[in-house]
Amino acid sequence: MIKGNQYSRRAMLKGLGASIALPFMHSLAPQSLMANPMTSTGGAPKRFACLFMPNGVHPDKWSPQQLGSDFQLSPILSPLEKVQNKLLILGNLSNKHSFRTVEGHYTKTANFLTSMKVARTVDSNVDAGGVSVDQIMAQHLGKNSVYPSLQYGIDKMRSGVCKSTGITKLYGSTISWETNRQPCSLEIDPRMAFDRMFRNYIPGKKPMPEDPNKQSVLDIVMEDAKRLEKRIGIEDRNKLNEYLSAVRSVEKRLDNQASLEDFEAQITPDMKEELKRMDIRIDEWAEYAEGVDVTEKTRIMLDIMVLAFWSDASRVVTFMMGNSASGRNFAFLEGVNGSHHAISHHKYDPRQMAQYEIINRWHIEQYAYLLEKLDAIKEGDGTVLDNSMILFGSGLRDGMRHSPNDLPIVVAGSAGGRLTQA
Repeated sequence: MIKGNQYSRRAMLKGLGASIALPFMHSLAPQSLMANPMTSTGGAPKRFACLFMPNGVHPDKWSPQQLGSDFQLSPILSPLEKVQNKLLILGNLSNKHSFRTVEGHYTKTANFLTSMKVARTVDSNVDAGGVSVDQIMAQHLGKNSVYPSLQYGIDKMRSGVCKSTGITKLYGSTISWETNRQPCSLEIDPRMAFDRMFRNYIPGKKPMPEDPNKQSVLDIVMEDAKRLEKRIGIEDRNKLNEYLSAVRSVEKRLDNQASLEDFEAQITPDMKEELKRMDIRIDEWAEYAEGVDVTEKTRIMLDIMVLAFWSDASRVVTFMMGNSASGRNFAFLEGVNGSHHAISHHKYDPRQMAQYEIINRWHIEQYAYLLEKLDAIKEGDGTVLDNSMILFGSGLRDGMRHSPNDLPIVVAGSAGGRLTQA
């Protein structure tokens, strides 16, 4: 795995069928880097992540009242209290090319990270106007990591035409564009996201059906891990054990996720036919129609993102927490009893707006979960969050008005000192 005193940020534990990228370890660095490895190696790696939320926000409960660094978090942003000193809550930002279309959601999602004019089309001949900023970053940051960029999501890519706007739904299924005409595909299955990260995944080859007794990736690399432990100091052994424990935790939680068979057992033949007609997968039915709690699924995806940053397997990640006009049922949240999209068209009904706020706060809670995890990982004189820029936002301000003005945008982390929250 690692010979002599050679060191690479892409050092891995390996076994037959699995490989685990490792965090930086002082014990493995050449003597010339030992004094200050983070400085001598050009500094800790810089990372970028973007979390996208569909359907906008409750406009009156988002923005803090004060300007500057001494501000009180708004009701929706209150879950960010523990990392408030590492936040920038940006206001009065607009995507000018979103004003040039009357379409409500889809094109305002497609250009979220391109900020370019989106071509109006009803088929797969899409054009987002340019390459998205995450892919531009990946061209520079990603060349030094295992995966130049990762794209995660919750909903599968949708096809067809929106009946109310006459625009392809493909625009609402991605924020990441390799070229103006080539969207990046999303991984929406946490198990597949984990396996791609830690197992010897072959692109284009379908995995075998899940085996509940499949060997743990840690068991596969255990011999390599034991050899490594003999060569590293106590501080690095603690770091290694902490990292591998995090990997094990995610793997165990994946094993505890409800299986597709559990969902299928609840569905009648007539329901299966209706789902097929509507092009909805069975697992999507469970999450949408029944209001199944997707918090754990979402957090497993976020934890995989954390592992990718921690080990430097990737430095650029996007995560769509829902497609445009997402109709996910958030009835798993107390006080909510309907579709996200329908609630966002609140018509200024106080009851609907109260539910809208609850859904918004749930999304921010997931963002806070990610930030706190990254901020708990020490790196040099700071944390992984300090060396990252983590963007959260939506392509709309208020789902009712479909306004792309004064977009809800938060940036966390200082990107290794390049951003300041003062």
